[in-house]
Amino acid sequence: MDESSFYIVDVFAESRYSGNQLAVFVSGHLHSDGEMQKLARETNFSETTFIFPRESSGNTFRVRIFTPHQEVPFAGHPTLGTAYIIITELLKRPVDSIVLDLKAGKIPVAAYYDSEGSLDRLVMKQLEPVFGPELERTLSARILGLSEDDLDGNFPVQEVSTGLPVVIAPLKTLAAVQRIKVDAGLLASRFDSLSARGILVFSPETYETKNRLNVRAFFHHYGIPEDPATGSAGGCLAGYLARHRYFGAESFDITVEQGYEIGRKSVLHLAASLKGENYNIHVGGKVVPIARCQLV
Repeated sequence: MDESSFYIVDVFAESRYSGNQLAVFVSGHLHSDGEMQKLARETNFSETTFIFPRESSGNTFRVRIFTPHQEVPFAGHPTLGTAYIIITELLKRPVDSIVLDLKAGKIPVAAYYDSEGSLDRLVMKQLEPVFGPELERTLSARILGLSEDDLDGNFPVQEVSTGLPVVIAPLKTLAAVQRIKVDAGLLASRFDSLSARGILVFSPETYETKNRLNVRAFFHHYGIPEDPATGSAGGCLAGYLARHRYFGAESFDITVEQGYEIGRKSVLHLAASLKGENYNIHVGGKVVPIARCQLV
Protein backbone atom coordinates (compact mmCIF):
# COMPACT_ATOMS: atom_id res chain seq x y z
CA MET A 1 0.00 0.00 0.00
CA ASP A 2 1.35 3.43 -1.00
CA GLU A 3 0.57 5.78 1.88
CA SER A 4 1.13 8.87 -0.29
CA SER A 5 -1.86 7.94 -2.47
CA PHE A 6 -5.36 9.29 -2.41
CA TYR A 7 -8.32 8.54 -4.61
CA ILE A 8 -11.30 10.33 -6.10
CA VAL A 9 -14.49 8.31 -6.53
CA ASP A 10 -18.06 9.04 -7.60
CA VAL A 11 -20.83 7.54 -5.44
CA PHE A 12 -24.46 6.80 -6.40
CA ALA A 13 -23.35 7.51 -9.96
CA GLU A 14 -24.94 5.92 -13.01
CA SER A 15 -22.08 7.40 -15.05
CA ARG A 16 -18.92 9.40 -14.29
CA TYR A 17 -19.44 12.78 -12.62
CA SER A 18 -23.18 12.30 -12.19
CA GLY A 19 -23.14 11.32 -8.51
CA ASN A 20 -21.40 12.69 -5.41
CA GLN A 21 -17.61 12.76 -5.55
CA LEU A 22 -15.18 12.58 -2.67
CA ALA A 23 -11.47 12.20 -1.97
CA VAL A 24 -10.28 9.18 0.03
CA PHE A 25 -6.87 9.29 1.74
CA VAL A 26 -5.26 6.05 2.91
CA SER A 27 -2.78 7.64 5.33
CA GLY A 28 -4.90 9.20 8.07
CA HIS A 29 -2.36 8.30 10.77
CA LEU A 30 0.22 10.51 9.05
CA HIS A 31 -1.84 13.67 9.50
CA SER A 32 -2.91 15.74 12.48
CA ASP A 33 -6.55 16.78 12.87
CA GLY A 34 -5.64 20.22 11.55
CA GLU A 35 -3.91 18.75 8.50
CA MET A 36 -6.89 16.50 7.72
CA GLN A 37 -9.21 19.48 8.00
CA LYS A 38 -6.97 21.51 5.69
CA LEU A 39 -6.83 18.69 3.12
CA ALA A 40 -10.63 18.42 3.22
CA ARG A 41 -10.91 22.17 2.72
CA GLU A 42 -8.40 22.20 -0.15
CA THR A 43 -9.94 19.25 -2.01
CA ASN A 44 -13.33 20.97 -1.44
CA PHE A 45 -15.62 18.00 -1.98
CA SER A 46 -18.68 17.82 0.26
CA GLU A 47 -16.72 15.25 2.30
CA THR A 48 -13.19 13.85 2.38
CA THR A 49 -12.31 10.64 4.23
CA PHE A 50 -9.17 9.30 5.89
CA ILE A 51 -8.47 5.59 6.40
CA PHE A 52 -6.26 4.51 9.32
CA PRO A 53 -4.88 1.13 8.15
CA ARG A 54 -2.51 0.74 11.11
CA GLU A 55 -5.43 1.10 13.52
CA SER A 56 -7.62 -1.35 11.59
CA SER A 57 -8.08 -5.05 12.24
CA GLY A 58 -9.26 -7.84 9.96
CA ASN A 59 -12.15 -6.54 7.88
CA THR A 60 -12.85 -3.61 10.24
CA PHE A 61 -11.30 -0.30 9.21
CA ARG A 62 -11.09 2.92 11.22
CA VAL A 63 -12.20 5.91 9.14
CA ARG A 64 -12.78 9.61 9.81
CA ILE A 65 -14.93 11.94 7.70
CA PHE A 66 -14.40 15.68 7.21
CA THR A 67 -16.40 18.31 5.35
CA PRO A 68 -14.49 21.43 4.23
CA HIS A 69 -15.60 23.04 7.51
CA GLN A 70 -15.62 20.33 10.19
CA GLU A 71 -15.47 16.64 11.07
CA VAL A 72 -18.77 14.73 11.00
CA PRO A 73 -19.57 11.43 12.77
CA PHE A 74 -21.22 9.78 9.76
CA ALA A 75 -22.12 10.43 6.14
CA GLY A 76 -23.49 8.00 3.60
CA HIS A 77 -21.71 8.49 0.30
CA PRO A 78 -18.28 8.79 2.02
CA THR A 79 -18.94 5.46 3.75
CA LEU A 80 -19.66 3.67 0.47
CA GLY A 81 -16.89 5.45 -1.46
CA THR A 82 -14.32 4.64 1.22
CA ALA A 83 -15.47 1.01 1.35
CA TYR A 84 -14.88 0.81 -2.40
CA ILE A 85 -11.26 1.97 -1.99
CA ILE A 86 -10.66 -0.39 0.93
CA ILE A 87 -11.85 -3.39 -1.10
CA THR A 88 -10.24 -2.50 -4.44
CA GLU A 89 -6.99 -0.83 -3.32
CA LEU A 90 -6.18 -2.10 0.18
CA LEU A 91 -7.62 -5.63 0.33
CA LYS A 92 -7.41 -6.18 -3.45
CA ARG A 93 -9.63 -9.25 -3.26
CA PRO A 94 -13.35 -9.98 -3.32
CA VAL A 95 -15.05 -9.89 0.08
CA ASP A 96 -18.66 -10.28 1.10
CA SER A 97 -18.53 -7.41 3.57
CA ILE A 98 -16.35 -5.06 5.58
CA VAL A 99 -17.01 -2.79 8.57
CA LEU A 100 -16.18 0.91 8.78
CA ASP A 101 -15.43 2.05 12.32
CA LEU A 102 -16.72 5.65 12.29
CA LYS A 103 -17.27 8.17 15.06
CA ALA A 104 -21.00 7.41 14.92
CA GLY A 105 -20.41 3.67 15.29
CA LYS A 106 -19.51 0.59 13.28
CA ILE A 107 -21.24 0.48 9.89
CA PRO A 108 -21.29 -2.85 7.96
CA VAL A 109 -20.98 -2.55 4.17
CA ALA A 110 -21.89 -5.50 1.90
CA ALA A 111 -20.30 -5.94 -1.52
CA TYR A 112 -22.09 -7.30 -4.59
CA TYR A 113 -20.37 -8.40 -7.80
CA ASP A 114 -21.46 -8.68 -11.42
CA SER A 115 -21.31 -11.85 -13.54
CA GLU A 116 -17.70 -11.10 -14.45
CA GLY A 117 -16.63 -10.73 -10.83
CA SER A 118 -16.29 -6.94 -10.85
CA LEU A 119 -17.50 -4.96 -7.84
CA ASP A 120 -20.93 -3.72 -8.88
CA ARG A 121 -22.76 -2.28 -5.88
CA LEU A 122 -22.14 -1.52 -2.22
CA VAL A 123 -24.83 -1.50 0.46
CA MET A 124 -24.43 -0.21 4.02
CA LYS A 125 -26.52 -1.21 7.01
CA GLN A 126 -27.42 1.92 8.92
CA LEU A 127 -27.86 2.50 12.62
CA GLU A 128 -31.30 2.35 14.22
CA PRO A 129 -33.18 5.59 13.46
CA VAL A 130 -33.86 8.06 16.25
CA PHE A 131 -36.96 10.19 15.74
CA GLY A 132 -36.95 13.78 16.92
CA PRO A 133 -39.68 16.42 17.11
CA GLU A 134 -42.24 17.15 14.44
CA LEU A 135 -41.97 20.65 12.97
CA GLU A 136 -44.72 23.20 12.51
CA ARG A 137 -45.94 23.03 8.91
CA THR A 138 -46.39 26.74 8.17
CA LEU A 139 -42.80 27.53 9.20
CA SER A 140 -41.49 24.51 7.29
CA ALA A 141 -43.21 25.75 4.13
CA ARG A 142 -41.71 29.22 4.61
CA ILE A 143 -38.22 27.74 4.99
CA LEU A 144 -38.66 25.94 1.67
CA GLY A 145 -40.21 28.92 -0.12
CA LEU A 146 -43.44 26.97 -0.67
CA SER A 147 -47.07 27.19 0.38
CA GLU A 148 -48.36 24.99 3.18
CA ASP A 149 -50.57 23.26 0.62
CA ASP A 150 -47.43 21.94 -1.13
CA LEU A 151 -46.69 19.77 1.94
CA ASP A 152 -48.33 16.35 2.15
CA GLY A 153 -50.63 16.72 5.15
CA ASN A 154 -50.89 12.94 5.63
CA PHE A 155 -47.34 12.80 7.00
CA PRO A 156 -45.35 15.00 9.41
CA VAL A 157 -42.30 17.17 8.88
CA GLN A 158 -39.94 15.47 11.33
CA GLU A 159 -36.35 15.26 12.49
CA VAL A 160 -34.77 11.80 12.01
CA SER A 161 -31.24 10.52 12.58
CA THR A 162 -29.37 7.34 11.65
CA GLY A 163 -26.08 8.95 12.64
CA LEU A 164 -26.40 12.38 11.02
CA PRO A 165 -29.73 14.11 11.84
CA VAL A 166 -31.87 15.61 9.08
CA VAL A 167 -35.35 17.08 8.84
CA ILE A 168 -37.65 15.13 6.48
CA ALA A 169 -40.37 17.07 4.64
CA PRO A 170 -42.92 15.23 2.43
CA LEU A 171 -44.21 17.12 -0.61
CA LYS A 172 -47.14 16.31 -2.88
CA THR A 173 -45.73 16.97 -6.35
CA LEU A 174 -42.57 17.16 -8.41
CA ALA A 175 -43.55 20.72 -9.32
CA ALA A 176 -43.29 21.67 -5.63
CA VAL A 177 -39.86 20.03 -5.43
CA GLN A 178 -38.72 22.06 -8.43
CA ARG A 179 -39.94 25.37 -6.95
CA ILE A 180 -37.98 25.14 -3.69
CA LYS A 181 -35.97 28.20 -2.69
CA VAL A 182 -34.51 27.57 0.76
CA ASP A 183 -34.39 30.51 3.16
CA ALA A 184 -31.00 29.69 4.69
CA GLY A 185 -31.30 32.27 7.47
CA LEU A 186 -34.72 31.07 8.57
CA LEU A 187 -33.50 27.47 8.35
CA ALA A 188 -30.49 28.23 10.58
CA SER A 189 -32.68 29.96 13.17
CA ARG A 190 -35.01 26.95 13.31
CA PHE A 191 -32.05 24.62 13.78
CA ASP A 192 -31.20 26.31 17.08
CA SER A 193 -33.69 24.00 18.80
CA LEU A 194 -32.82 20.86 16.77
CA SER A 195 -29.95 18.43 16.37
CA ALA A 196 -30.43 18.40 12.58
CA ARG A 197 -28.44 20.70 10.33
CA GLY A 198 -29.96 19.65 7.02
CA ILE A 199 -33.36 19.25 5.40
CA LEU A 200 -34.49 16.61 2.90
CA VAL A 201 -37.66 16.89 0.82
CA PHE A 202 -39.25 14.18 -1.29
CA SER A 203 -42.09 13.67 -3.71
CA PRO A 204 -43.82 10.52 -5.05
CA GLU A 205 -43.68 12.07 -8.53
CA THR A 206 -40.40 11.39 -10.34
CA TYR A 207 -38.55 12.20 -13.55
CA GLU A 208 -38.05 8.51 -14.31
CA THR A 209 -40.79 5.93 -13.80
CA LYS A 210 -38.33 3.28 -12.53
CA ASN A 211 -37.76 5.38 -9.39
CA ARG A 212 -40.32 5.63 -6.57
CA LEU A 213 -39.34 9.01 -5.11
CA ASN A 214 -37.63 12.22 -6.14
CA VAL A 215 -35.40 13.70 -3.44
CA ARG A 216 -33.60 16.99 -2.77
CA ALA A 217 -31.34 17.61 0.25
CA PHE A 218 -29.94 20.90 1.55
CA PHE A 219 -27.04 21.27 4.02
CA HIS A 220 -26.21 24.99 4.16
CA HIS A 221 -24.74 24.54 7.65
CA TYR A 222 -21.97 22.35 6.18
CA GLY A 223 -21.38 24.66 3.21
CA ILE A 224 -23.44 22.44 0.86
CA PRO A 225 -26.42 24.42 -0.49
CA GLU A 226 -27.67 21.27 -2.25
CA ASP A 227 -26.29 17.74 -2.02
CA PRO A 228 -26.54 15.73 -5.26
CA ALA A 229 -26.66 12.37 -3.42
CA THR A 230 -26.69 11.74 0.31
CA GLY A 231 -26.74 8.26 1.78
CA SER A 232 -26.98 9.37 5.41
CA ALA A 233 -30.13 11.40 4.72
CA GLY A 234 -31.36 8.52 2.55
CA GLY A 235 -31.14 6.25 5.58
CA CYS A 236 -33.08 8.78 7.64
CA LEU A 237 -35.69 8.89 4.88
CA ALA A 238 -35.93 5.09 4.84
CA GLY A 239 -36.59 5.05 8.59
CA TYR A 240 -39.20 7.78 8.22
CA LEU A 241 -40.98 5.93 5.38
CA ALA A 242 -41.12 2.72 7.41
CA ARG A 243 -42.27 4.41 10.63
CA HIS A 244 -45.11 6.27 8.93
CA ARG A 245 -45.98 3.44 6.50
CA TYR A 246 -45.66 5.78 3.56
CA PHE A 247 -46.08 2.92 1.09
CA GLY A 248 -48.81 1.30 3.20
CA ALA A 249 -46.41 -1.26 4.65
CA GLU A 250 -43.57 -1.55 7.15
CA SER A 251 -41.11 -2.85 4.56
CA PHE A 252 -40.05 -1.75 1.09
CA ASP A 253 -37.22 -1.98 -1.43
CA ILE A 254 -37.01 1.01 -3.80
CA THR A 255 -34.77 3.28 -5.84
CA VAL A 256 -34.91 7.05 -5.43
CA GLU A 257 -33.54 9.75 -7.69
CA GLN A 258 -31.62 12.78 -6.43
CA GLY A 259 -29.67 15.67 -7.93
CA TYR A 260 -31.78 15.90 -11.08
CA GLU A 261 -32.60 19.58 -10.49
CA ILE A 262 -28.89 20.50 -10.43
CA GLY A 263 -27.80 18.32 -13.35
CA ARG A 264 -26.23 15.55 -11.20
CA LYS A 265 -28.48 12.54 -11.76
CA SER A 266 -27.92 10.09 -8.92
CA VAL A 267 -29.75 6.91 -7.97
CA LEU A 268 -29.88 5.50 -4.42
CA HIS A 269 -31.20 2.11 -3.39
CA LEU A 270 -33.21 2.17 -0.13
CA ALA A 271 -34.53 -0.88 1.68
CA ALA A 272 -36.13 -0.98 5.11
CA SER A 273 -38.23 -3.21 7.32
CA LEU A 274 -39.80 -2.63 10.70
CA LYS A 275 -40.71 -5.40 13.12
CA GLY A 276 -42.07 -4.07 16.37
CA GLU A 277 -39.60 -1.34 17.28
CA ASN A 278 -36.67 -2.88 15.38
CA TYR A 279 -35.61 -1.27 12.13
CA ASN A 280 -33.46 -2.86 9.44
CA ILE A 281 -32.27 -0.14 7.05
CA HIS A 282 -29.94 -0.47 4.07
CA VAL A 283 -28.71 2.18 1.63
CA GLY A 284 -26.73 1.30 -1.47
CA GLY A 285 -25.58 2.25 -4.92
CA LYS A 286 -22.79 2.18 -7.44
CA VAL A 287 -19.31 3.62 -6.98
CA VAL A 288 -17.31 4.76 -10.01
CA PRO A 289 -13.52 5.35 -9.72
CA ILE A 290 -12.35 8.71 -11.10
CA ALA A 291 -8.63 9.15 -10.33
CA ARG A 292 -5.65 8.00 -8.30
CA CYS A 293 -3.47 10.85 -7.05
CA GLN A 294 -0.22 11.35 -5.14
CA LEU A 295 0.56 13.60 -2.21
CA VAL A 296 3.74 15.59 -2.74
